[in-house]
Amino acid sequence: MLKSLMATLIMAALVVSCSGKSSANKSTFVYCSEGSPSGFNPQFLTDGPSHNAAVYPLYNRLVKFETGSTNIIPSIAESWTISEDQLTYTFNIRKDIKFHTTKDFKPTRNLDASDVVWSFNRMFDKNHPYHKVSGGIYEYWDGMGMSNIIKSINQTDKHQLQITLHHPEAPLLANFAMAFTSILSREYGEKMLAAKTPEVLDRNPVGTGPFIFKSYQKDTMIRYEANKEYFNGVPKIKRMVFSITPDPSVRTQKLVAGECHLATQPAPTDIAALDANKDITVLSGPGLNVGYLALNTQKRPFDNIHVRRAINYALNRKTYVEPIYLGYATVAKNPMPPTIWGYNNDIKDYDYNVEMAKEELKKAGLPDGFSTTLWTLPVSRPYNPNGKKMGELMQEDLAKVGIKVELVTYDWPTYLKKAHAGEHAMLQMGWTGDNGDPDNFLYMLLSCEGAKAGSNYANWCNKEYDSEVIAAKRLSDKKERAVHYMKAQEVFKKEVPWITLFHSTVHRAMRSNVKGFKIHPLGNDIFDKVSLE
Repeated sequence: MLKSLMATLIMAALVVSCSGKSSANKSTFVYCSEGSPSGFNPQFLTDGPSHNAAVYPLYNRLVKFETGSTNIIPSIAESWTISEDQLTYTFNIRKDIKFHTTKDFKPTRNLDASDVVWSFNRMFDKNHPYHKVSGGIYEYWDGMGMSNIIKSINQTDKHQLQITLHHPEAPLLANFAMAFTSILSREYGEKMLAAKTPEVLDRNPVGTGPFIFKSYQKDTMIRYEANKEYFNGVPKIKRMVFSITPDPSVRTQKLVAGECHLATQPAPTDIAALDANKDITVLSGPGLNVGYLALNTQKRPFDNIHVRRAINYALNRKTYVEPIYLGYATVAKNPMPPTIWGYNNDIKDYDYNVEMAKEELKKAGLPDGFSTTLWTLPVSRPYNPNGKKMGELMQEDLAKVGIKVELVTYDWPTYLKKAHAGEHAMLQMGWTGDNGDPDNFLYMLLSCEGAKAGSNYANWCNKEYDSEVIAAKRLSDKKERAVHYMKAQEVFKKEVPWITLFHSTVHRAMRSNVKGFKIHPLGNDIFDKVSLE
C-alpha cells in the first residue's frame, strides 16, 4: 500500500513538473551527467563519467566503434593492413584532421603520424618527456599489458606508421578504438613543455573531436563548443553543457522540468513515470556490464580463500535486485556478461547459505567473525545505481554471520584514487565493456598485470588463471580462445577474488525533441550526431 502511494506521489510530481516550460534552448544541448570527470586526458581515465566528459567529445583514435555497435570502422586512420604473421600493423592516417584552437593553443599544422607516435610513446617509452607528467600512471595501457605486446612504434611516412608486436594479439585492433589510445597534439605538448607547464596539456584538453573544451567548474558544469572543422561532420548542436548531477532522482526532476535534454541512468524508481510522460522518451538496452564486490586479497583476512567463500555464501544477492534495480538486473555468476562470447554457463554459483558461510569462517580460524570496512560507490553507475543502499543490505547480511562492517565512501575521484592505491578492504566496483572482447573483462580486471597497474581491485594474481587468459590472447581462432576463457572462469569461481553481483539493463531518458541519440552497447554517451528539433 505504501509502495503504491509513493509511486502515485512520484507520478503526480512528474506530471506537475511537466507543465513547466523548458528553460533549455535549441542551440545548447544540456546533458545531466552522473559525476565529475577524474581528468581530461584519456590516457589516464578508466571510468564512464570521465569517458563521456573527455574522450568522446574531445578526442579521436586510430579506429572507432560504430555508434550503436561494436563494429570497428576507420577514424583517424583511413585504412590499415595487418601482416600475415599478425605481427605488423600499418596504419594510413587521414590528411585533413585539424586540432582544436583554444585559449592555450593555436595549431600550425594538421594531425599527422608523428602525433600518433608521440601520443602512444608517452605511455610506452619511459624516456618520453611526458611519461611522468601528471603522475605517470597509465592504468589501461599497463593493465592490458600493452608494453609487453608492442615491440616498436615507428613513423614510416608523414601519414603512415607501423606498430610491431612481440607476438600475435587477437584483441589489438579493438584496443586501438578504446579511449586510452586517443591521439593528443605533439605540437601542443612541445609548446607546453617549452613553457615549463606540461601539466596544462592534461588539464586544458586539445583534441580533434566534435567539440572543443571551453571551461570546467568542478562538480558543477563542463562547457563545450561545436568544432566547426570536425573532419567527420560538424555537430548539429552549437554548444553542449554537462550539468553534473550525481543524484539520479534530481537528474529526473531536471529532465522533466526541461533543465536538461538527456539524463543518464535515471533511477529505476523513476522509469515507469518517465515512460508515461509524453514529453520524455526512455531508451533501454542490455548492459555489457558487471557489478562486483572486490575483496582485497593482499589484506587480511581476505587473503584467506575461506573468508572469500564465506562472504559469497553470506550475501543474499537475489534480494537486492528489487530494491536496487526494481527488477532491471540479473544476478551475475561470472565476471563478464553472458552476451559476450566465451561465457561459461556451466559454472555453478554460490547460493545464499548462512550455515555454509559460518563453516567457511571456522575453516579460516574466524568462528566469531571479524570487523572490516566496505566502500560504497558514491555515484550511480549502470551496474550499481545505489551503492549506499546496496552497502546497507550487504552490511545486514554479513552481520548475520558475525562480520561487522563499517560503510565508507569518498567523492568519485578520491574513491578511484584510493582504490587504485589498494587502500580498501572490500570495494564496490563494476565495469562496462570497452571493446566486446572477453579479454577486456577477464584480463583487464583480474590478471596479474592488472594487479600491478591498479585495474585489478582485488589485487589478485593467480598463475593458473593468468596462463589461461594469456593463452587466449595469443590465438586468433575464436573457438580456441573461448576454451581458455571458460577455464579461466572456472579458476575465478574456485578462488573468488570478487563476489559477482549483477548485470543490469541500462536506461537513458531524453526530451522528445532530441534526435539522433543511440544507446551505445559499450556504455558511452556520444553526442556528435545529436540534434534538437
